[in-house]
Parts: sequence; structure tokens; C-alpha cells
Amino acid sequence: MGFEIGQRDLTERIIGAAISVHRELGPGFLEGFYEEALAVELQKAGLSFERRKSLPVFYRGQIIGRHRLDQLVGSCVVVELKAAAIIEDIFFAIVRPCMKAAEIADGLLLKFAAMPLTIRRVGRAAGFSPS
Repeated sequence: MGFEIGQRDLTERIIGAAISVHRELGPGFLEGFYEEALAVELQKAGLSFERRKSLPVFYRGQIIGRHRLDQLVGSCVVVELKAAAIIEDIFFAIVRPCMKAAEIADGLLLKFAAMPLTIRRVGRAAGFSPS
């Protein structure tokens, strides 16, 4: 639900790339290593992506700061990487507003710190309709 056929295929390809990274590196590294390795895998898979994409954060029409996405794949899937032992609710609380700022409905939260790789799909809050 919420994923178009093409969108689901894209997220499956991202997940496949993440699994390859996790198989090769295993748990225990800092997030930056996984981010670099995932970029290699995404490029190898022929997927377009932007790393460390900076997004403006607005309050009442004024920019109050910027937030950085780990990766934006295909201009339509936010990918956030974590090397924490537990995926906490705060990670979702951070990813969803980023998705809102980017006007993107789909995201993946990938936790590399354990076996197996933990994958969570993240959707925008109810009532979102992409422009």
C-alpha cells in the first residue's frame, strides 16, 4: 500500500544493494562506512542518487535551517542509514519530517549494526499527497 509498482521495484533494488553491503562489511562499522559502500552498490546497480542532500526547513515561510538526508535515490526514496544497536522511535520521528520537507512519500530506514540487516519502510503521515 502506498507504493506504485515502479516504486516498489526501486525500493527492492535499494534493499538488495543494502544487503550486499551488509553481507560484505557485517555489523560494527560507523554509519559513514555503510553510506560510502551503499553509494558504490547503488552506482553499480545503475540507480541515480544524491548523497547528503541538504534540504531547507521552513517555519511560517522562512528558512530556519537545513537538514541533510543520508541518500535520496531516484529523486523519490529517502534512505537513512543507522549503525545504532536499536532502531528507536526517534529515528522515525526524524525521517518523516525530512520526507515532508523533500515532498517524498517513501523512505527506507536501514540498520546495519546487527545480523541480519534491519529494514524498515517509512511512509509519510496520513493525508500526504505528493504534488
